[in-house]
Amino acid sequence: MTLEEIPATSALLVVDLQHGTTSAPSAHPIDEIVARAARLTDAWRRTDRTVVLASVDGTPPGRTTYQDGAQNWPEPFATVRPELGSDRDDVRVVRRSWSALAGTGLHEELAARGVQQVVVVGLATSFGVESTARASYDLGYDVVVVSDAVTDRSREAHDHVLSRVVPALGRVATTDEVLALVDRPPLLG
Repeated sequence: MTLEEIPATSALLVVDLQHGTTSAPSAHPIDEIVARAARLTDAWRRTDRTVVLASVDGTPPGRTTYQDGAQNWPEPFATVRPELGSDRDDVRVVRRSWSALAGTGLHEELAARGVQQVVVVGLATSFGVESTARASYDLGYDVVVVSDAVTDRSREAHDHVLSRVVPALGRVATTDEVLALVDRPPLLG
């Protein structure tokens, strides 16, 4: 199913495009990912749509193969990249989970704003982006993941999520495809 509309009730969810995460190796040039996300944040703000800047500043207390309990990451790890800009109407969430919707109150904020569609960009495709897309789908949102504005440490994981997981949760589109729809008049029902 192709993407036909970006309604005025859509929210752009920018996941983990912050100093700490963007300094790690990635499958795609990170500055290009940030630049595309910045083009999208500019378009959302220009058209009075909701922009969400989600960052992570640690981990939950659960034990994993990689760590034993909660971790706290120091500033400026969670500081959002300046290229994304900032507006007083932006929603900001800081979390310690994989999904931007888990324990942050974001779902309630989006519901209060009448958001029905979420467009997801950021890091990492197989972690924060996928988890946020899954949670969004489970909560009833129309989900779009912008394929050239997300990346992962692993190209294989990135490709798997975009080709196998996201199509079961929503749709995949490019930055240019999304931007072409942002300024288009709404479709008549």
